[in-house]
Amino acid sequence: MQIDPTQLDGVFLLTPRRFGDARGFFAETWNEATLREAGLDLPHFVQDNHSFSAARGTVRGLHYQAPPVAQGKLVRCARGRLMDVAVDVRRGSKTYGQWIAEELSFENGRQLWIPPGFLHGFATLEPDTEIAYKCTARYAPEVEGAVHFNDPDLAIDWGVDLTAAVVSEKDADAPAFADWSSPFTMEGV
Repeated sequence: MQIDPTQLDGVFLLTPRRFGDARGFFAETWNEATLREAGLDLPHFVQDNHSFSAARGTVRGLHYQAPPVAQGKLVRCARGRLMDVAVDVRRGSKTYGQWIAEELSFENGRQLWIPPGFLHGFATLEPDTEIAYKCTARYAPEVEGAVHFNDPDLAIDWGVDLTAAVVSEKDADAPAFADWSSPFTMEGV
C-alpha cells in the first residue's frame, strides 16, 4: 500500500495496490499489520458506514463528533467519484482552519485517513456515487455538529457548483466557521 502524507499533519492518502486480470481486480483496502509496518498505526475501528448519493453535486458536511467520542475516519469511494474534504480544527495547530480536498473514485481506489480533530465532508462528482468509511468511534448524535460547507472564510473548492448543490437542511443551516467554537485541541485529540 502506498501511504502519502498531506499538508495537514495526521491526514494521509492511502492507495491500495490492485491485482487485476481479465475478471477485474482484487485490492486489500485495510490491513492493520501492513499499515503498522509502513509506519502508520491507526486507531481501532468500531463502525463501518456506507452512503449513497443519487445526484451529482450532493454535498454532505462539514461534520464532526466532539470528544469524548470524536471520530477518525478512513474514507474511500465504492462507486463513482467524489471530492473528499478535511479541515483542521485543532486549536493550537499550525494549520488550524486549513483544508485539503482529494478526489477519491472507484477508478483510483485511493482512501483518505482523517483523524479526530478535523471537519469532514464530501461532494459527489458523478451521479450514483457511494462512499464507504471506517470510524474509530460509534455514532453519537448528542455530540455531533457541523460547520457550513460554503463558508467564505474557509473558501473550500468542492469541485462542484455550490449554487446548485444538493444539501440537507442540517448542513444548509450549519453555523459559519467564525461563529463556531472548536471542541478540539492539539492535546485533546
